[in-house]
Amino acid sequence: MDSLTPLQRSERMRKVRATDTALEMVVRRLVHGMGYRYRLHRKDLPGKPDLVFPARHKVIFIHGCFWHRHDDPDCRLARLPKSRLEFWIPKLDSNKARDVKTLEILESMGWNVMTIWECQIRDTKELERRIREFLDP
Repeated sequence: MDSLTPLQRSERMRKVRATDTALEMVVRRLVHGMGYRYRLHRKDLPGKPDLVFPARHKVIFIHGCFWHRHDDPDCRLARLPKSRLEFWIPKLDSNKARDVKTLEILESMGWNVMTIWECQIRDTKELERRIREFLDP
């Protein structure tokens, strides 16, 4: 049973953003502070990657663990809701399937792809190391 009324649930879901999320902003500030320059959400690329480095032919996606079904068993943020599983499971599974297809298409186009998960953002030193390793040839 949902703990919110339908109106409350609707208002809460309306606040979920697709771009310029708090997670994105943290990563964008980190990457910019590291001296890298990028483009945002290129519409001509599948999945509109969050950060695009055209000269390097590399993209970064920043995924929320819940919405994109992070499959790391240690991730506590990818838990399923307690109600309306008949809605949520297909919805989240289709998000994950779309991510896999997007990754395949981008790689077939010659792009290198990095995914940063919400739960990985807390360790900024490790995240910075991973980003530098990904972006530097």
